[in-house]
Amino acid sequence: MAAKRVHRDYPSSGDLSTVKRHKDLHFAEDTTPTDDGAAINLLSLLLQCAEYVATDHLREASILLSEISEICSPFGSSPERVVAYFAEALQARVISSYLSGSCSQLSESPIQSQKIFAALQTFNSLSPLIKFSHFTANQAIFQALDGEDSVHIIDLDVMQGLQWPGLFHILASRPRKLRSIRITGFGPSSDILASTGRRLADFAASLSLPFEFHPIVGKIGNVTDPSQLGTRPGEAVVVHWMQHRLYDVTGNDLDTLEIIRRLRPNLITMVEQELSYGDGGSCFLGRFVEALHYYSALFDALGDGLGEESGERFTVEQIVLATEIRNIVGGKRRGTMRWKEELSRVGFRPVSLRGNPATQAGLLLGMLPWNGYTLVEENGTLRLGWKDLSLLTASAWQFQPSD
Repeated sequence: MAAKRVHRDYPSSGDLSTVKRHKDLHFAEDTTPTDDGAAINLLSLLLQCAEYVATDHLREASILLSEISEICSPFGSSPERVVAYFAEALQARVISSYLSGSCSQLSESPIQSQKIFAALQTFNSLSPLIKFSHFTANQAIFQALDGEDSVHIIDLDVMQGLQWPGLFHILASRPRKLRSIRITGFGPSSDILASTGRRLADFAASLSLPFEFHPIVGKIGNVTDPSQLGTRPGEAVVVHWMQHRLYDVTGNDLDTLEIIRRLRPNLITMVEQELSYGDGGSCFLGRFVEALHYYSALFDALGDGLGEESGERFTVEQIVLATEIRNIVGGKRRGTMRWKEELSRVGFRPVSLRGNPATQAGLLLGMLPWNGYTLVEENGTLRLGWKDLSLLTASAWQFQPSD
């Protein structure tokens, strides 16, 4: 299903140079000309509303939001669903502005964590994004651990630990057996961490792997000394981070960077969403349009092969994607760090994922029943996209002290 494009000038206000770089939005090909006209009208109303919010014309924004709510639904076409959720996020921002004069920060911890994690499992069955993240990182870790027999993985957001059984499998197949494999998992809930640890321990035991799990309730940015992570002499240390916008995973970015620098792991694997959030600028409209472009592609991808009546599709959109949209649109930015630049600045150098990780990722996509996804290798990173829009970038890093 090819994506159609709509070329339309966005409303002008203040500095819209960022906005005007994002004029193309994906609409699903199965929309009729009449549907296309309705989608363009919805998009126009939504962007006008975003302009009102950006310029603090909240009464005008509320009027437009009421109009949008009457003509679009989270159960309709892909464009309707996207507009409905972005309108909800704008409404939350307007209400917050009326009540407190400011917007909320990104959630400190997931609300209804079990529901979010269950929805992520459903997302994993409907889309290759999470599989790509897990598979690519595991391949990079496997290569980096060649010759190592004691391994310590520090997962900055372990959730339910879905990634690690795959790594356990390939590590168990090595001729040289491991003396120990440990995972330190950060998370917001002691109950979820305990459950994750039990599942991983059971799986490791089935493969006769000597495994330990160390749960930490909290965030890596709150760790003040690497010794709190329980690293041991002689073990290879890997830090893994799959970024998202469901809740704040790490805490303060500078504190996170500093503890990773002091830790000096053998490898960092990172999977980032291709969203800059304005690259540190203050232009709300630029951030809004970039997010609208990004999530339009995600909604289009989910709708490719899943009908409007799909309960699983609705669950993922409502719990996962809509939560991220609310956090982007409704929250104040806290100066999102350019991690590639900052890791390079403190002594880390990129490890190329070309070769086996790229080959295996290509084979993974070829085996899965989804069309329209693209895989691009760029400067040693791997980018997974939908049509011509990059969605995720996987990279790996090693510490190299200066001479």
